Amino acid sequence: MQFRDSERLVHSLTEDQLTSYRAWLQYNPINQQDYREEIMHLLSTICVKDRNEVIDRALDELSFGLDQMIGYKPAVVRNEEDRSMLIIMIDPTYKAEMYTINLNSEKSMLRGGSSRAILYGVFHLLRLIQQQSKLTGLSIKEVPKNAIRMINQWDDMNGSVERGYAGESIFYKDYQFSKDRQRIYDYARLLSSVGINAITINNVNVHQIESKLITDTYLAEVKQTSDIFNQFGITLFLSINYAAPIEIGGLDSADPLDPKVRAFWKDIAQHVYEVVPNLGGFLVKADSENRPGPFTYGRNHAEGANMLAEAMEPYGGKVIWRCFVYNCKQDWRDRTTDRARAAYDHFMPLDGSFNDNVVLQIKNGPMDFQVREPVSPLIGGLEKTNQFLEFQIAQEYLGQQRHLVYLIPQWKEVLEFDTFAKGEGTTVKQIVSGDVFDNNISGIVAVSNIGNDYNWTGHTIAQLNLYGYGRLIWNPDLTAEEIALEWIKQTFGNHPTVIKLLMEIVMPSWETYENYTSPLGIGWMVNVNHHYGPNIDGYEYMAWGTYHFADRNGLGVDRTQETGTGYTSQYHQENQSLYEQVETCPDELLLFFHHVPYTHKLKSGKTVIQHIYDTHFQGVEQVQSMMEKWEALSSFMDAKRHQDVQERLNHQLENAKEWRDIINTYFYRKSGIADRHNRTIY
Repeated sequence: MQFRDSERLVHSLTEDQLTSYRAWLQYNPINQQDYREEIMHLLSTICVKDRNEVIDRALDELSFGLDQMIGYKPAVVRNEEDRSMLIIMIDPTYKAEMYTINLNSEKSMLRGGSSRAILYGVFHLLRLIQQQSKLTGLSIKEVPKNAIRMINQWDDMNGSVERGYAGESIFYKDYQFSKDRQRIYDYARLLSSVGINAITINNVNVHQIESKLITDTYLAEVKQTSDIFNQFGITLFLSINYAAPIEIGGLDSADPLDPKVRAFWKDIAQHVYEVVPNLGGFLVKADSENRPGPFTYGRNHAEGANMLAEAMEPYGGKVIWRCFVYNCKQDWRDRTTDRARAAYDHFMPLDGSFNDNVVLQIKNGPMDFQVREPVSPLIGGLEKTNQFLEFQIAQEYLGQQRHLVYLIPQWKEVLEFDTFAKGEGTTVKQIVSGDVFDNNISGIVAVSNIGNDYNWTGHTIAQLNLYGYGRLIWNPDLTAEEIALEWIKQTFGNHPTVIKLLMEIVMPSWETYENYTSPLGIGWMVNVNHHYGPNIDGYEYMAWGTYHFADRNGLGVDRTQETGTGYTSQYHQENQSLYEQVETCPDELLLFFHHVPYTHKLKSGKTVIQHIYDTHFQGVEQVQSMMEKWEALSSFMDAKRHQDVQERLNHQLENAKEWRDIINTYFYRKSGIADRHNRTIY
């Protein structure tokens, strides 16, 4: 499949939808004549020393981008000539994904350690041109911090997407692979443009039909899909069902120590790799939320994962094993029961027991992608085990892409968190990159937020979270402001008013959402099952009351070692001490770690109850400010994108008011303490 202009192939989209479809690869014409002449002088001729399908995609992209922005396609030659040109070549002395770009008026160079690195370098160059950055004299060196930079699709073969908020699957429809392969191609292009190099294409909750993805029923189409992603330097993985030996193998057991089960997986691995030789490996969710796993047979997770790892090892395959494991049937009325402890309790005793081609996938917090929770203590706890950090781009608990919430500031806090695993300065970003414990496999993964909506992400501004995720995990030292600024310029242009107002909208949006929803680290308080909208006593698997333990005297969960669940003991001493004491615990996580009176004074000087009232009123006001700023942008962009976002913001405001009124009323009635500003609380 060759690169083609999406405008000529996405026939189902109207002209005004195509702008949104292009996302951050707008490549709008540049009218500034001096800049156009600079680009034409530097990039009029491209000398390519090496060719393969990945480099061909890079050349396609460079030619298409320059044609759209400057109005010409560069000449491509095989040999250096005595004229100004850009020389593109693979340098075997470079690390595999490292690239350098050096541009001057005579000869310019783009060197990469692999064809994949060349592709990343071309996208980097086009990113700079879209922002109209000066290129003459440019000298940059880029090496990704994380070796594996992955997306998890939670797509089901019936065409639905679990926690999908942007339409149906682009991969499947009616239990078959989608016939729209171009849409998958375009998605691979978007992911590659921000440095993503791995993807799973099916849900971690694998149903019986998806179990057949590793059989001849679907393997030919898996191969076709893998080939599309391979063109863009992206390795395909599959989620598997741990009970596949029973569901598709005709066995009566999935016991990892059963010789028949081990033989089943060895045969499966051999055949899968015969058909899909570039497959990265398998992703497994086991023993959680009613998923099958080794616990059924009295085995531990190392025994389960290692059995698969042995089957995959001859082919270089990896086993990604999720640490989202907890007993969803436990009695939540018992205040010593604590789901936050589960991952650490299950996996820390197994540290060092996993094979070299196994990697544990750990959610960024101990719970489930809440608006505010501490960093999982497994990160910094495990020292002898490969590990991935898992984020969720899909806004499951953060407004489900109906609300505008920029997630990079949240993820930055996670990555900068000091675990003290090897003393001060042992940050999460250092650990998950593999640098601290010299891991064999390392990186970051996230749950995708895309679907078949014309703009990919439902909410147009949610494209920023997909873009930002790729840029952040390539270089965790980028600031949230730098990433947002890049995206704004590429997506909406370089006008100072556009930049100013959009930055003022997106940068505080995480805090805004937190203000009108869940205060001080409580989390949850959403409707069960679909997780949208306020339900203060709502919580999955919990039919007996509240998760936050609010009563007439106070609220919060006691997770201290001295009087609570003991969760704080899972951290290294410095963080354990920080969280253990009410006096030192950060206010934003206070109610995650402590049960306190409503009259407890925060470090701001406000009481807990007044903080709840104030932030919920403030959050609504902040959404109103967002709307005013967005309205002021109407003349700076196409009507379709402006209208689409305006409609989402209208909904966000109404939902924010609902949150404000329900939360404030609930805690007013619980506490009996009035708002000191005498605002209306029903």
